Amino acid sequence: MRTRTLWATIGVTAAAVAVTGAVAVAVPMLGGGPAPAAAGPTRSASASAVPSVPRVSPAALAALPEAQYSAVIGGLMPFDRTVTADTVFQLRADAPLFGAAREEPVARFAAADFLRQPTTVVGLRREGAWELVLTPARQQLPSASGGAGAAAQTSAWVPVASLREVSTPTSRIVISTKDQSVSIVSASGTVTERFDAGVGTADTPTPTGVTGYLEQRYVDPAQGTGDHPIQLTSLHSSAADEPYGGHDGGLIGLHWNATTSGAVSHGCVRLSSEAVAAVNALPLGTLVTVE
Repeated sequence: MRTRTLWATIGVTAAAVAVTGAVAVAVPMLGGGPAPAAAGPTRSASASAVPSVPRVSPAALAALPEAQYSAVIGGLMPFDRTVTADTVFQLRADAPLFGAAREEPVARFAAADFLRQPTTVVGLRREGAWELVLTPARQQLPSASGGAGAAAQTSAWVPVASLREVSTPTSRIVISTKDQSVSIVSASGTVTERFDAGVGTADTPTPTGVTGYLEQRYVDPAQGTGDHPIQLTSLHSSAADEPYGGHDGGLIGLHWNATTSGAVSHGCVRLSSEAVAAVNALPLGTLVTVE
């Protein structure tokens, strides 16, 4: 990701997210310049020890911080492992998010995302009236981690009643920083497509050992990616607060670049036009694992 968040007008194109007409929205910027010198989840669990869902008033819900890409919310749970299966939901309305204790809400999901489209929610495990979901916000900044690095991905509990199931993805994305490649892998574990990729440098690495998801996509030629849709993930840099400068939260994106090999980026993954098209064909909510 790049230097700042700006207000941009994103029009409808066949490759971009479907938006009726043109709408002014805040979109994160991706960087194009050179950088500076497990097992699948369980869908249900015994409800015997599962806490009930507390009531959250509309006023209390509205006062909670929104778990969006630029937010840092300490009550979220770090998610530092890989998974191979998920269920994709949308929200019936704004929904509270809870931490590990599930006693008080720590944040909220907005029903519409930064492109004013239905928010994509990725669920990993069902426990009674709760769903464990991934979020696009940070739990901690790397600068506050004492040199240990911050979690690249976060999770939270959301009431099942807030969710509307959309789909179960049949493929996932696997990024190998060692092989400098991006693969599309079927539910059976078969690699169906594989592409070369440019990844982060040693100083601004692409985070590894973690799974996030495709959060949103949009076309913005001003970012140097031409007419190729930028594929925004829920992952963040674990090494630097803003490795690209600005206020975009150190997001990790998959995007077009003329250089598609080597350790060359600020953490994002650089792809050819063919690779971007293949990723763009996958639904939002598709898991993205970095090895």
